[in-house]
Amino acid sequence: MRIAALALSLLLAISPALSDDRVWHHATSLIGEPKYPEGFKQFDYVNPNAPKGGTVRLSDMGGFDTFNPILPQGEPASGLGLVYETLTTSSEDELSTEYGALAEASTFPDDFSSVTFRMNPRAKWQDGQPVTAEDVAWSFNKATELNPSQANYYANVKKAEVTAPGEVTFTFDQTGNRELPKIMGQLTVLPQHWWEGTDAKGAKRDISKPTLETPMGSGPYKLASFSAGSSITYQRDPNYWAQNEGFAVGQNNFDQIKYEFFLDTTAEFEGFKGDEFDWWDENLALRWQGGYDFPAVAEGKIIKEIFENPYRSSGIMVGFVPNLRRATFQDETLRQALLYAFDFEELDKLRFFGQYDRINSYFYGTPLASSGLPEGEELDILNSVKDLIPAIVFTTPYTNPVNGDQSKLRGNLKTALDLLTGAGYTLSGSTLNDPSGKPVSFEILLNGPTIEPIATTFQTNLKRLGINASIRTVDSPQYIERVRSRDFDMIYTGWGQTMSPGNEQRDFWGSASATQEDSRNYAGISDNGVDALIDKIVYADDRDTLIAATKALDRVLLAHHYLVPTYTLRKARIARWDRFSHPDTLPEYSIGFPGTWWYDETKAAKTGAAKN
Repeated sequence: MRIAALALSLLLAISPALSDDRVWHHATSLIGEPKYPEGFKQFDYVNPNAPKGGTVRLSDMGGFDTFNPILPQGEPASGLGLVYETLTTSSEDELSTEYGALAEASTFPDDFSSVTFRMNPRAKWQDGQPVTAEDVAWSFNKATELNPSQANYYANVKKAEVTAPGEVTFTFDQTGNRELPKIMGQLTVLPQHWWEGTDAKGAKRDISKPTLETPMGSGPYKLASFSAGSSITYQRDPNYWAQNEGFAVGQNNFDQIKYEFFLDTTAEFEGFKGDEFDWWDENLALRWQGGYDFPAVAEGKIIKEIFENPYRSSGIMVGFVPNLRRATFQDETLRQALLYAFDFEELDKLRFFGQYDRINSYFYGTPLASSGLPEGEELDILNSVKDLIPAIVFTTPYTNPVNGDQSKLRGNLKTALDLLTGAGYTLSGSTLNDPSGKPVSFEILLNGPTIEPIATTFQTNLKRLGINASIRTVDSPQYIERVRSRDFDMIYTGWGQTMSPGNEQRDFWGSASATQEDSRNYAGISDNGVDALIDKIVYADDRDTLIAATKALDRVLLAHHYLVPTYTLRKARIARWDRFSHPDTLPEYSIGFPGTWWYDETKAAKTGAAKN
């Protein structure tokens, strides 16, 4: 025993993870310093005295077939983030800042070669057992073992191991990646003892398979009931371990949070009108303009409101995305020609009522978007990969063609046809043939009817180029499966961007993710120049370099015409049944719903009780 004790003491003495000179951080930020000090009582944007109670009913598209959150297959249920938690949590009035949650603090060396998290000793699973460092390591290992997308996302993590009681360390295979410690803090933690245990029937659970067994987590809500694929009810846990922690005070105020699922947005909106759920995030300008002339709005029971908050911290790219895995779209000239057939200006007049802006950047709406010609550090970065990127990025700023009337459209379609004929395409009657003589045709796959009018206008203009584009609208489950298996020619989709881009760019456009089914590299981009610029972002050693590298990447992505950019609204159009209240000051970068809102008995009495 004495020899064993001596050996253990020597091991602890030489372990770098247990060095006494480590600096522990209660919070970390990629932009400046965290706003809230250690031991803070609450976030500024919450009401610590918000009443608890009532129900809020939400909606979602599609359905669900599993409560297992880590598998690549199946449709995980909405709201699982109410049950499961992460090592750290973000504040909604700061950018790229994380505070301790399941882990109370983190430490990392100056070269960012690893990160160690110290578990919060108060953190408990809903069965009363502590959340351990062993749970964290096990969760990471299972996620990367069972989900190729997670394995790709965490590719630079060599190992996760318990390095001391209550401490878990992630060791990286690289240095200088400032974002990796933050990313590890966002890991969803699952209860190892529960998943390796048995269910009510005595059958052993298997985390490698989907399940509809009611899950057990550490979060503020428990799953109370569900109807497979159609509805879920979460119940607030009065014994939630973190209810008095600063990051949770004034939040999780509803006793119940319910989800109702719909197969298309038309039926979903009718459900909202019929008081089947409480909150509607409008995505149609036409409906926002003239689709709210029903009694509940006229009587003041439904409130319409526009919020800028959610878009202050993010950029976006949305558009028609061709699948480069298809031979048709491997030709960059064809992809460029498609751009001239999209008539945003006509759509803006007829359907958008001037509500939208045309997107001209993969980081649209942020200081990270490229513009003009490159200069300064951005130019230096582009020159460092000059042989791998299009020469046009040095000489010509990206611009979208401007349509809006028949004269302009004819001119732009002629420009497109000139590009195509110059690349060996031929127009035979009303059919465009590729250089091999094969007619150019493809299918646009849509998730529901919302974008059908936009796609139809695009289709009409493509026909004038001799391109036969068909449109297929499918329900959400089929759409998800086809996109996941890359069984599409073209889809309409987008990517959100934070103010601190980093490792996720590999998942969006990196070569390694092009072959990963569950990645967000929908186009199948695999380009050495793009990869090199992503690395410039990931390894940027200061904010200025990060911005310059992001602008450089943006410029190169645009030059390759990987999609046809469309439009966006930098505001959230929200309609809601008037049964709720919120703090006087909403968070800078979020509406805060439903987390910081609460059920207002007085308003609900005037509006009328919810139907279910």
